[in-house]
Amino acid sequence: MPVDVVAACRAFVAVSGRGSFTDGAAVARIPQSVASRRVAALEKHFGARLLTRSSRSVALTPFGREVLPAARRLVELAEALERDAEQARLRPFRLAVPAVCAPHLLARLVAGAREHGLTLDPWPADPGRRAELARTLEVRAALVAVPPDEAAWRVPLGLAARADPGTASAFFLETLRVSRVERGVRWRRVWLQAEDDVPHVRDRLTRLRDAVGLLPAQVAVAPSLVAATAEVLGSTDLLLCSPAQAGELGLHWRPVGELRLARGYAVTSHAREDGGWVRDLLPELVGACLGAKVGDAS
Repeated sequence: MPVDVVAACRAFVAVSGRGSFTDGAAVARIPQSVASRRVAALEKHFGARLLTRSSRSVALTPFGREVLPAARRLVELAEALERDAEQARLRPFRLAVPAVCAPHLLARLVAGAREHGLTLDPWPADPGRRAELARTLEVRAALVAVPPDEAAWRVPLGLAARADPGTASAFFLETLRVSRVERGVRWRRVWLQAEDDVPHVRDRLTRLRDAVGLLPAQVAVAPSLVAATAEVLGSTDLLLCSPAQAGELGLHWRPVGELRLARGYAVTSHAREDGGWVRDLLPELVGACLGAKVGDAS
């Protein structure tokens, strides 16, 4: 039977330090019979006696005195390894997440990760910052913005307003066009969040703006979600957002009439296994934070 050298050395160091199998076993927190068997197995493994035994005490043999320092170092290294492994297991797993994720949903994600032995530490950030955090290894993984056809999670986007649009099935951008006789009135605008200031969303909406004849300033990126929401609540402006966000903000959501827009998300990480933690173990909880389901093709 193979010898557990670390366990045997731990018993040997404890017994030799106390000069007694009884006291040494107590220090090592093992039964006396186990300590005796382990030391005997180590002696058999080395082919030489480590201790001389009497009815009352034990003493190191010359061979035992030579071996003891190395045995002590091995035990210390094993204990250091166990401490380091425990600290590594408890070290927070930093995950860059969209700043638009609701706190209560992030809390559920953190709680769900704990069930898998993962101490998750979400870092909310805008799209560019999340990608940078992943590149500089400041986080172990990041949920980055990608085109919907490359995404693990897809979140439908539409327009939200303060007033209930009633039976209207969609908001059409062309209805925001300012006619010549209306040049003096306030333009209705579509506000984008930083989360949607990415090419696969912003550029498509800008092209639609130009195609239906809106003014350039009628589609704008807001400095913050709070600022954008305030503009919408105080006017007839519209906010580009997900259905979940609209519900949280108390706004009425409809899809864009002229095209389908969606946020796309994927996991990026330096180590493949880190990405797997998020992608394979927590897909539904991540999707809930984003406002999507895994494989949602909306």
